[in-house]
Amino acid sequence: MSSNTNPDPAATAPAFIPLEANPQLLTTLIHKLGVSPALQMHDVYSLTDPDMLAFIPRPALALLLVFPISAVYESHRMAEDSLATEYNGTGDKEPVLWWKQTIRNACGLMGLLHAVTNGPAREFITEGSTLDDIIKRSTPLHAADRARVIEQTPALADAHKAAATEGDTPAPDAQDDVDLHYVCFVKGNDGNLWELDGRRKGPINRGPLNGDEDVLSEKGLNLGVLKFLEREGGDLRFSAVALAGTLD
Repeated sequence: MSSNTNPDPAATAPAFIPLEANPQLLTTLIHKLGVSPALQMHDVYSLTDPDMLAFIPRPALALLLVFPISAVYESHRMAEDSLATEYNGTGDKEPVLWWKQTIRNACGLMGLLHAVTNGPAREFITEGSTLDDIIKRSTPLHAADRARVIEQTPALADAHKAAATEGDTPAPDAQDDVDLHYVCFVKGNDGNLWELDGRRKGPINRGPLNGDEDVLSEKGLNLGVLKFLEREGGDLRFSAVALAGTLD
């Protein structure tokens, strides 16, 4: 079956225990991997209510959307991916750093990696940390080799397993089929809003943002997650978490 119709890792691929979309758990994980305590993950209780959005420190550096994969979503993904070529960018001139997902049930980890290694968030990564090592090894590589960096970093797997087993709900088995998926939206070094998903053919440019606009700005939301949700006809069960500074 082609990657257009089934972009998921093979049944024989390595598998991780799925991550719960719990901001405290996700924050603990990114700190363990090397992100400064100055950043944390925050629940986004509304994408349209300014008063609710005001609880999140700004600028928001990334937005993670967590949702069950639907037939509508899959239809749109296949149509859009059929017009795209497989991404194979390398080097530090890229506007974003993107990894293809080759580990089953690791979309939460991929979303977090995309969130904390792109845009201004990268400045908050401690030198010599697991994330710093992953970035330095991945940047000069093509997509297939970048994926192997993720597969072959035991510290990443260990930190993920510890986080996945500490959620508020019982953790599913790593081999279970889980329909929840994570997609990350970030503002790239080029000022554009990018949709980053290891299940796609590559990073997707969703359009330009002004210098003072972040992923939770009106334009950022309209280019990204709100358009995403609109396609689902309002029936999509979802949650969202944002990467931003710590609360005062």
